[in-house]
Amino acid sequence: MQLGEVLRTATFRLTLAVVVAMIGTAALQFSVGYSQTKAFEFRRTDALLHREAALLAQETPQDLAHKVSERATDDLRVVINQAALFDSAHHYVAGDLRAWPEGLAVDGRVHELTVRPNEDEPYVLRVLAVPVAGGRVLVLGRGLHMLAEWRLMMRHSLLVSIVPTVLFALLCGIILSHRALGRVGRMHEAIDRIMDGDLHERLPAGRQRDEMQRLAGSVNRMLDRLEHLMGEIRDVGNDIAHDLRTPLARVRARLDRAQAGTLSADDLRTVIARAIDDLDQCFSIITALLRIGEIENARRRVGFSLVDLNEIAADIVDLYEPIAETRQIRLELLAASGPVPVHGDRDLLIEVLANLIDNALKFTDEGGDVTLAAFADGQGSARLEIADTGIGIMPQERQAVLNRFYRSDKSRHVPGSGLGLSLVSAILRLHNAQLTISNARQHEERPGALFGVTFPPPAQAIF
Repeated sequence: MQLGEVLRTATFRLTLAVVVAMIGTAALQFSVGYSQTKAFEFRRTDALLHREAALLAQETPQDLAHKVSERATDDLRVVINQAALFDSAHHYVAGDLRAWPEGLAVDGRVHELTVRPNEDEPYVLRVLAVPVAGGRVLVLGRGLHMLAEWRLMMRHSLLVSIVPTVLFALLCGIILSHRALGRVGRMHEAIDRIMDGDLHERLPAGRQRDEMQRLAGSVNRMLDRLEHLMGEIRDVGNDIAHDLRTPLARVRARLDRAQAGTLSADDLRTVIARAIDDLDQCFSIITALLRIGEIENARRRVGFSLVDLNEIAADIVDLYEPIAETRQIRLELLAASGPVPVHGDRDLLIEVLANLIDNALKFTDEGGDVTLAAFADGQGSARLEIADTGIGIMPQERQAVLNRFYRSDKSRHVPGSGLGLSLVSAILRLHNAQLTISNARQHEERPGALFGVTFPPPAQAIF
């Protein structure tokens, strides 16, 4: 792994941003600390100047001149760096300052002035001028050399502390970037194996403690879903080939017989009619598959509106009641007292009820009962229940019957393609509805099937 790759990682760039923030914070702290120290030193200097001026102003003119002249031998020089006496015309009398500082006013206030001696370099003083006895002016000055020393010490401490910190942070950034690149590299290897066709491969993921592991976990769940869907596509393809092969083989056999020319006109018409029935069966399978694909595309939601589930149930019962009477089956509607609002597509909901009722009639014997109920529960949701007295569905098959082309052993003799419940499941998923399958009654041989559909509360229930 090259150093250039490490330096280009997001982790290292984040480390650089943190380092810049650390340097900026340290510089800000230095600036604030220095400004506070400078203000403190100014206040202390001004206080010292005023205090010393007050003490010296109490001296007699002779003692004051002597103290100012001999200040190099006492403690005054330690506190006050410059002291001098001038007459009222600002002429020199005694002390360190030979000339009146330019810009100094005798107002009892401390001024910051630049003093330019004859031989030395100019320097900055905090200067105070106060009138004293004898018509003279006492000038006291204190330098800012302590402030310069403090600034130098603070700058030195800043460099001593920030340089190792920055180096350590950069080292940590390189180590973390190298580790992140290693994890990304392992993920790339896993992705390459997946792209090569190993659909069972998954991205390395730990216990999902950080965002990288959570991302890997999400990708792995997506791969699980894709693998499942590809398995379904493979199974559907096999089922399509199996279900279409039988009717097409019968069509070919009948056409071969017709081509032989040994059939009478009536037999030939019979062969053609049966061939048409077999082709219609093939077309019905293809149409059902296309219908499921269209519904699962989820583009039908644009036609959703508020519909009355009770009204749809009544229409379906009116449609299938003659068929039920022909088969000597009692078809009953348990209608709600008022409307049952559902937000959905009316045509698709009719298709759901039609498939469920048709399925119930197919598996109910003569003299049996099929019941359709539509009602609203106490939470604003709508519910459909279709119950029959047929052979029922075994618990281990209740999820499988929703798959395409699934036919249980009990239903092999019943005409159909095994796509009706798959179509129902796709439509209900589009409506965010929940489908449950259970026994309709306690009966050993004929437990019946109870299909329950729960719809979410509609956005508004206005008719």
